[in-house]
Amino acid sequence: MYISQVSGHRQGAVAIAKSLKSLDPDCEVLSINGFGYTYPLMEKIINTAYMGVIKRAPKIWEYLYDNPKVIKFSEKWKQSIHKSSHKKLKPLIDEFKPDVIVCTQAFPCGMVADYKNVHKLPITVIGVLTDYAPHLYWLHEGVDYYVVPSQEAHERYVKEGVSAANIKIFGIPIRMKFADTVGKETIAQKLGLDLKIPTILIMGGGQGLGPMKEAVKSLVRLERPLQLIVICGTNVKLVHWIKKIQRKTQKKIIFYDYASNVDELMEVSSLIVSKPGGMTTSECLAKGLPMVIVDPIPGQEERNSQFLVGQGIAIRVDDKRHIGRQIDMLLNNPVQLAAMRKAALDNGKPMAAADIARLILSGTN
Repeated sequence: MYISQVSGHRQGAVAIAKSLKSLDPDCEVLSINGFGYTYPLMEKIINTAYMGVIKRAPKIWEYLYDNPKVIKFSEKWKQSIHKSSHKKLKPLIDEFKPDVIVCTQAFPCGMVADYKNVHKLPITVIGVLTDYAPHLYWLHEGVDYYVVPSQEAHERYVKEGVSAANIKIFGIPIRMKFADTVGKETIAQKLGLDLKIPTILIMGGGQGLGPMKEAVKSLVRLERPLQLIVICGTNVKLVHWIKKIQRKTQKKIIFYDYASNVDELMEVSSLIVSKPGGMTTSECLAKGLPMVIVDPIPGQEERNSQFLVGQGIAIRVDDKRHIGRQIDMLLNNPVQLAAMRKAALDNGKPMAAADIARLILSGTN
């Protein structure tokens, strides 16, 4: 179970499902938008409200995110939501009869854990975190295993009373192709890139959020030769703007709305400018790609940024006007870039989806 069709939660669920079918072609897998299935209207309202808060008042989200006071205050509301979901969950669970329920987001995890406890079902419930920032909304009685991305996350949950044996440091599940290496020369030839010139990948998640326009502007102004790859997502305005910039600069700019070859784009890139979402971050680590984080939003992005900078994988730029200057300095420091690549690879867990699939299959025996 995941939430939201365009999200890292869904991408993680899809990666796990594919690994399950690869390891056991006969296993039955059903992927469900847990929020959309039980409360479709509420999902639309909350998604709209979330995007509004993130764009206009991010400090509010910072206050709400992983705040013990807020969690305690919302406990009765959360329990009420869980109980009211049982009527919707019952026909689904009665018909599919799952041995294991895997959740890549905290809301459905709490929902199915509550259903399991109330109905005393012999179902294994597994919570799979898709961010490097473990938060308290994940913790529910009835969850058998938590899959976390780092030792720091493991230690946080142990302190909160979760048995260490029930926490697996497998990483964030990503598509298996990020574990493969195609070869930079092959990719560069296909894309028309020159490997002697640094290539900067610019991403903003599925919706093309963040200071992507500012990053492109700042990099185009640099005197040094550069090649830019921009993935715009659903940001149509950004696509139109990039087309105009292409005609005004001598720098090579390749852009996509949706790219199915992100693994190849990461492999051929020198570094990435991106939002530090859990899924994108995990893909970067698997590819050993140094990250430049610009003005992360409070909450999970801020926590992910702290992890990445602390591990030496990323640098952070809080003033958008300095993006180009900071990247120029980084490209002039090959020793630092090499250290960042090594740190990324050391923290990468490209086989996470397969490891999670094996855990799931062990619970069906």
